[in-house]
Amino acid sequence: MPRSEWSEEVRELLDPRSEGGPVLNLYATLARHPVFYRPRAVQSAYIRLGATLTPRAREILILRIGWLCGSEYEWSQHVRVARRIGMSDDEIRRIAVGADAPGWDPLEAALIRATDELHRDDTISNRTWQELSDDYGIPELIDVVITVAGYRMVSIALNSLGIQLEPDRPRFPDVAR
Repeated sequence: MPRSEWSEEVRELLDPRSEGGPVLNLYATLARHPVFYRPRAVQSAYIRLGATLTPRAREILILRIGWLCGSEYEWSQHVRVARRIGMSDDEIRRIAVGADAPGWDPLEAALIRATDELHRDDTISNRTWQELSDDYGIPELIDVVITVAGYRMVSIALNSLGIQLEPDRPRFPDVAR
C-alpha cells in the first residue's frame, strides 16, 4: 500500500517502523488490519526484546520454523538478524539441515528438535523437553513454545497472503528438504 493511501491509523502504525524509508512488505500488509496488527506487534516485541531466551536461541527457533513452514520471507528477514548477532552463514545454513548437522551443542540441537516437534506434532516430546530442561527453567521453556508458535503463525500468514520478499534479500539455502 503506497504511503499516499495510508489512513491516519495506518500511519500511526507504520511511521515508527519506516524511519523515513520504505516499510517492509510484512508490516505494510498486516497494517491493513490494525485490530490484529497492534497485539501482534506487542507479541513480537516481547519475543524480540523481553523473552528469557538469548538472541542466538531465539534466532535458531525462528529460522528453523520459517524453514519448516517454507516461509522464505521469514527466513530472509531473520538471516539478517542472525548475522547481526554474530551467527555465521554456515551456522545459519545448518539450521536448515537440522539438529543432526555437525557442530550444534546439545542445547542448540534440542532447540531445533523442539521446533521440529512443535511443527510436526504440535507438542514437544518428553525426551526433548528434558534435554531443554537441563539448561532452561519454566520461563525459558514457555518462551521456546511461544516463540515457535508465534513465528509459525507469522510464517503461515506470510505464505497465505503471498507477501513478497523485498529486493536483494537472502534466499533459502540450497539444502534438501
